[in-house]
Parts: sequence; structure tokens; C-alpha cells
Amino acid sequence: MKAWGWAACTLLAWGLAGPLEAAGWRHLGEAGKVERRADGAIVHSGPARLQVSAYAPGVFRVRLAPDGRFDVDASWAVVQDAAPPTVSVGETREAVRIDAGEIVAVVHRSPLRVTFTDREGRTLLADAPDMPMAWADSAHGPRVRAWKTMPADEHYYGLGDKAGPLDRRGRAFTMWNTDAYSWQGHSDPLYKSIPFFIGLRAGNAYGVFFDNTHRSSFDLGKESEEYFSFGAEGGALDYYVIAGPQPAKVIERYTALTGRTPLPPLWTLGFQQSRYSYNPEAKVREIAAKLRTQRIPSDAIYLDIDYQQGYAPFTVDRAQFPHFEDMIADLRTQGLRTVLITDLHIKHDPGKGYAPFDSGLAADAFIRNPDGSLYVGPVWPGYAVFPDFTLNRVREWWGGLYRDFAAMGAAGYWNDMNEPSVFRVPGNTMSLDAVHRMEDGTARDHRAIHNAYGMLNARATYEGLLELQPKQRPFVLTRAAYAGAQRYAATWTGDNTASWHHLAQSTSNLLSLGLSGMALAGDDVGGFIGSPPPDLLTRWFQLGAFNPVFRNHAATDTRPHEAWVDGAKQEALRRAAIEQRYRLLPYLYTAAEENARTGMPIMRPVFLQFPQAETFYGNDRDFLFGADLFIAPVADERLDAHTVTLPPGEWYAFGTSTRQVAAKEPIRFDPRPQAVPVYARAGAIVPMQPLVQHTGQTPDGPLQLHVYLPSAQANAPCAGALYQDDGESFDYRDGAFLRIAYACEATQASAAIESRIEHDGFTPWWRDAEVTVFGVERKPASVTLDGIAVEGWRFDGKAGTVVLTVPQARRNWRVELRE
Repeated sequence: MKAWGWAACTLLAWGLAGPLEAAGWRHLGEAGKVERRADGAIVHSGPARLQVSAYAPGVFRVRLAPDGRFDVDASWAVVQDAAPPTVSVGETREAVRIDAGEIVAVVHRSPLRVTFTDREGRTLLADAPDMPMAWADSAHGPRVRAWKTMPADEHYYGLGDKAGPLDRRGRAFTMWNTDAYSWQGHSDPLYKSIPFFIGLRAGNAYGVFFDNTHRSSFDLGKESEEYFSFGAEGGALDYYVIAGPQPAKVIERYTALTGRTPLPPLWTLGFQQSRYSYNPEAKVREIAAKLRTQRIPSDAIYLDIDYQQGYAPFTVDRAQFPHFEDMIADLRTQGLRTVLITDLHIKHDPGKGYAPFDSGLAADAFIRNPDGSLYVGPVWPGYAVFPDFTLNRVREWWGGLYRDFAAMGAAGYWNDMNEPSVFRVPGNTMSLDAVHRMEDGTARDHRAIHNAYGMLNARATYEGLLELQPKQRPFVLTRAAYAGAQRYAATWTGDNTASWHHLAQSTSNLLSLGLSGMALAGDDVGGFIGSPPPDLLTRWFQLGAFNPVFRNHAATDTRPHEAWVDGAKQEALRRAAIEQRYRLLPYLYTAAEENARTGMPIMRPVFLQFPQAETFYGNDRDFLFGADLFIAPVADERLDAHTVTLPPGEWYAFGTSTRQVAAKEPIRFDPRPQAVPVYARAGAIVPMQPLVQHTGQTPDGPLQLHVYLPSAQANAPCAGALYQDDGESFDYRDGAFLRIAYACEATQASAAIESRIEHDGFTPWWRDAEVTVFGVERKPASVTLDGIAVEGWRFDGKAGTVVLTVPQARRNWRVELRE
């Protein structure tokens, strides 16, 4: 029997209320009184109350109060104020109908249950008829659960950082932030708890967000092919139903609800080099020098726990790093930012002059046991105490600890071990009875706060950096998270292993995180645990170059993972992958701005843009990088051919005029390609730049626009975009940014490319634009710019391209090619 007896209860539950009641579950029964509200209704069922309300356009909220009293309306995740659309409430003898336009809730009276439909009446989500929402008593408060009908052809995605295939159907998952060292494809739970998923069926999608920070679980068809369910060990049954119908619309609404990722500093999209650990100081300088002499484009070096004195956070081991400040400054002159690990456990070190402990104790900042004593647990520095991040004043105290590092010039911070991980104790985490104090004067035990604790740590870091450096965009990397953590931090997938399995697994994990709101995510390139063989490490660099966060990292007992190990041939392949990313930085930064504005992830499953393409519903290997590039990585060591199935429409082999149509047979590479196959959508306009060694270096040359013409008969949209700002400050919020929309059109005898300035508030590094038009089958008779003949344009018949320069290209312009 599983936790709480749910497995046995569910198996007995198909239409049998008696066994469920015997196991302690109490279900909603018949509907009684109905209280109409401006946003929906509250329906009585004995002492219980069920509230169904339109929360925002396309979003309903469902709350269950078993004793008739709803909890205080507070959430660590939800930031969108309720703004219900116009709602009409109607009643019949059978049901209460709450019509919010795009989505309709039908509250059935007998038994009391809810069905959500779209405006055409198609069912999106429905309570299981024989298993209405239920609760059961436990020693630490009520358990809660909801059961939903599960169509045979429905697929489920999301739930954040979860192992295994991208499609979650047929499996069950636990939400409990866990230090999952050496996790594998079957491991669960992992480091993050994001209780949000998307249901997708025949191109139509909806989302469910279960806002509960207790240990929770989702069974998406493991125990039955007819029902799925979700619930928690404590807290309230409080969830949101989010309409699409497109999966992209679900993500847009979910990220509006829980917040979006702030626009990151540009340098964080560059390559980042890390190891546990680079020490002493001479080793850090050696790595930096090697990155530059070997011409490996890079923007950051990470320092793991060995830079600290005795692993105590916010200290520096001056014996190993005697010139720490000078080292950071010297790295910066080489275009390398320094990212420092700052774990949340504070060494329990009374009377030794350790300022973080002394100041935290004086501020009463640490978590305590029920008897009032400090909660103390062993971690890296030995016995440690833990900040009570649920309090505003403690988060402010924590943020102030970064003052010295910020003054030294550190550029980013890495919040590790924040599940929280505690050594040599049951469950490898904090005592569940430890007490967290709340702003309203009440308290919660760690059972209720555990899953939100890492997010609150990241929040304290992010807000502290904003206070210390208000004009500089913070960079925080967190291992643990809850829904909404994307507002404060990027993330990575924790302690993976140097195996082909983990290389392949990384894509589904990162796609899932993006679908769950956390778009700025990566993994440890090369695998944290173990020593990858040369070909595996190379393939990982090649795949990592298309991850939102691109960081090479390894454990202390592994062989080196840097790009230059394994000889010149492997180094050249790895360098080429990194260089391709740097050339694509204008495109990547534009995708990051789209994510900050709309929630659309940078790394996307194909079905996100092609929801009708059911062929890709179970594809865990291939993905879209932004809107216009399709990536088909080599992620296994098999010797057979590498085959690629293209998404719907026409696609070009990137950087060529080789055009292929998705409806044809899969593309076969035999022998296997040395680099990652990359395809550009026919109709894509991709902004690029000349190669640089870091983002602080000004590219030498014009902006490069790659235009991939669609065929005249394809009728495909032809468009692209460019967003640029200073890459560091918040001036863009005051209008200091450049946004350009590009478009093109193609006929049998002509093609035209247009640039339109949508906002002109920033002067970029480029003046001119070099336009390369792919898919030109015959030499044009004329090429004009704004109706005037262009001089110096070039046609390459073998490559199928026309290349021309648009001078002073930060303006509206139109290029025409005519036969």
C-alpha cells in the first residue's frame, strides 16, 4: 500500500463508497444551499463548502473547505490578483452553471462534483462521477484528494523537474523537494516541486495547478486507465483550472498566475565553466587563461564550496585565495564573471566571530524546534542553523549578507543544498516538526513549508541583490524550487551522472521545466558524477549549446570536463558548438525576452507550437530552440543511423538552402553526424552576430539576418524578431530597448524582406545589416532596397543564396528580389 493508503483506496473506489469511507476518506455528497457570488458560487454539502470561482480570463479556481471554513487566502506562488471576467451563474435541478466565456464550470448537484468545458461545450476536465473530492483526518491535519476522469487519448506534461519520459501518463509522482544525488530515470521525487501539469488531447490543452506546499502526489494513470488524481498530506484542496485551447496559451496564463522569469543579464546566456572545485586561486586563473588561449567563448567561472573557510558560507579561505578581490577583478577584465556558491546553512559557530551566525542569532533569524531551541543539523561546515525565510525581516537579513561579495564584484550566486539538504538525519532534510514563523504571527511546521523553502531562499537572495545593486539585474541559480520560483532564479537538474542515459534524459527534464514556468534551466554538461568518455562529453557540449543555461560542471573526484580535454579533434567539435551559440545570441536573447514577456519557454517541445502534431507527443529527444530552430541531437551511443522526423511544414538544414518537407520520409544520417542537426523553419528570419569570445566584446561586423524563404505554394508565415538592450540594467523598463519585427513574402517570381521598427529606444552595437537569403533558386534580375537598385549584392548558385548589405539598418526598410 502506498503512502496514506491511496493506492488501495483508489483500487477499491470505482463506484464503491463504502471501502473508501472505511479507509478514512469522506467525500462530498449531495449539493445543498448555493451561494451565488460575482465570480462564481459556493455550494454547501453538509458542513463542507465547495467554492468554484472564475479567477481570471480563462482561469477557474476550486477550493474545498471540509469544515466549512476556508483558509486564509495566501499563496507563495500566485502573484496575479484576482480579476474575474464577466460571469453568469445559472441553476437547474441538476447543476449550477458558471459561465465565464472561454471556460464554463458545471457544478453537478448529485453527487457534488465539477466539470469544466470550453465555450463549445467540449469537456476539458471532469471530476470522476463516483469519486467526488475527498478528505481524511490525520495526525497533522486533513489529507485531501481529487479524482478526475482520464480520456484514453489524453497526454500529460509538466510537473517540473521529473525523471523519465516527457509524457507523464501512466506514472505517479511525489512532490517533496529532495537531495537526489545520483538520481536516475526512475527516481522520484527530485529537487523541485512544481504541482502544475498540462493535459493535451487532439491538439486541445488545459492546465491544472494544485497550490499546496505539503507533500503531495499526482497519479496520472498508474493505478487506473480511467482516472487520474492528485492530493496532499496536509493543507487545502485548492487548485486552478487553466484553459487553452493551445498549450502555449495555457503556459501564458499559468505564468501570468505565478509570475514570469525576469529578463536575465545577457552574460548568463553565454557559456559558463564550473567545477567542484576550482581551488586554489592559481587554478581559477589557470582555467580562465586556458579558456582565452584556447579561444573557448565563455562568460563565467563558478566557485564551489572550497573557496570558503571551512565551508562556512559568506567566508573566503584566504590561505587558498589570498587575492580574492583582485582575482574577481582580473577575471572581469578577461570578460569572465564570477559566480559564487552561497549555501543557506549557516555554520553553528558561537563565540568565534563568524558574522553570519552572530548577526543571525542577534536578529532571531534561525528556525527553531517546538521547544524553542535552535534547530541544528549537519551539512558541509559541520553543525549548522537555517534561516527562517518565511519572515520578511529574515529575508532582508539574508540579502544583506551579500554586501561584501557584491562590493568585490561577484556577478552571480548559486543557492545549492536548499531542499533543504541535511546530512545523517532521517529523510536527509530538516525535522518535520521544526517551526517556521509567519508574518501574521502564526506558525507552520516544516511539513507545510518544506517544498517552498528553496524558493524562499532564492527569493531572499534575489531581493537582497536588488536592494544592494538596484540598477543591476541579479543572477541567482537555485537547485530547489516551488511554483513561482521562476520569478527569482534560474535552475539546473542537480547531481546527474556522466552517462548516455543522463545525456538523453536532460532534454525531457528541461522541456518539462520550461512547460512548468522555469524556462532558464540547464544541466551539468558532462555529468556531475563520473568521468564521461570523450565522445559522450562532446555530444553533451553539442546538446548543452541549445539549453537555456549552458554550464559545464563536474564533481571533485572526476577527470577534467573542460572543452580542451581529449585532444584537438574533440576540442574543435566542442568549440564549434559553443561558437554556434555565441553567433546565435541575438536570436537567443530575443527568445529570452519573449519568455520574460509571455512565459513561452526558450526550449520547447514541438507540440507547443504544433499542437496537432501527435507524432511529437511522445518525442523526448527533439525540440524547438525558440520559435524557429528545430534541434535533433545525437543523444545515444548506438552505431545505427541517426534519423530525424521534421515538424509540420518546410524546413531548411540550418545555414544552407537544402529544404525538406516534413511529410516525406524521415531524414537518415549514416554515418552519424558529427554536429547536432539543426533546422530552420521555412519562413524564419534569424538574427545573428559575428563571433565574440564573451558577451562584453563588441562584435566586429554588421548584424547578420538569415532569411529562409518559404516556397510560394507553402503559404507559410515568414517572420522574425530582434530585441536588444544593454543586457545588464533595468533601463529597458523605461523604454531603453530596441524591438524590430521582420517579415518576408515569396512568390514564383519575387521575394521581399521587410524590417519594421516597433520600438527604438536603444542604440545597438551594429549599424548595418548583412542579409543572407536562402532558397533562391535562380539569380535575380534585380535586387532593390526601398525601390533603389542595390550595389554589390552577391548570388551563389551552388549555395542558393543572395547576400546583400543594408546600410543604416536601424530603420524601416524593404528589400525586393525579382527575376
